[in-house]
Amino acid sequence: MALPPAAVLEVRHVKKRYGHLLALDDVSFDVRAGEILGLIGPNGAGKTTLFECLAGLLHRDAGTVTTLADSRSTSAPSAYSASSLSVRQAFYVPDGISPWPSETVRWALDYVAGFFGGDASAIPAIVSSLDLAPILDSAIGTLSKGQRKRALLGLGLVTRSPLLMIDEPFDGLDLRQSRAVAALLREHAGTGRTFFLSIHQISDAARVCDRFVLLGAGRVRGEGTLAELSAHSGVSSSGVSSDLEEIFLALT
Repeated sequence: MALPPAAVLEVRHVKKRYGHLLALDDVSFDVRAGEILGLIGPNGAGKTTLFECLAGLLHRDAGTVTTLADSRSTSAPSAYSASSLSVRQAFYVPDGISPWPSETVRWALDYVAGFFGGDASAIPAIVSSLDLAPILDSAIGTLSKGQRKRALLGLGLVTRSPLLMIDEPFDGLDLRQSRAVAALLREHAGTGRTFFLSIHQISDAARVCDRFVLLGAGRVRGEGTLAELSAHSGVSSSGVSSDLEEIFLALT
């Protein structure tokens, strides 16, 4: 049996409090190289809080985050602990923001490629895949929710960061756009890039993710493939999204 890919991110015993509210309670899991990992949970489960703790936007109260240096740019990978991830290790795409609202989408793509050491040569393909051409010269602050989401995804994809953390990548997209984005993420994962997606719509998660971390009330309720979660929960699975829904309900 082939060994699973090595972890590029190890999260161990992370806790986060807001006063008396324990938003994250002893959260532990791995993100593996080249996979699309889905963080699944309802609104209020702690998904965004977890992403912001990993990205360094929030201070975590306990726990460790261990990253593995990108082996494509070093002669020997090395593991180390950090309070947050650097852009070289990971790039975080938040949900519901309008960065540089008075600037155009074209400007933002060029800026991210330059400032973050991204791949400017990849911009035309990303623009085509996300259907950004009609809005390239529109100010980001004037975009609709779905347009802004596609622009934000483009900003993440143009970076060279080996791990992309994306909060709600399908929010605001219609069915056709969601399927196109899922195919694009799968295409990039096929090149060795790793994706960690926070998703509350289980049907979207089942469509694109290789493995899942189930988060409920700030605690990890399960981690693994659909088959592994099925065995853990005792819910039989035929590999469709409705099975993942039943597994999630059984474990949470």
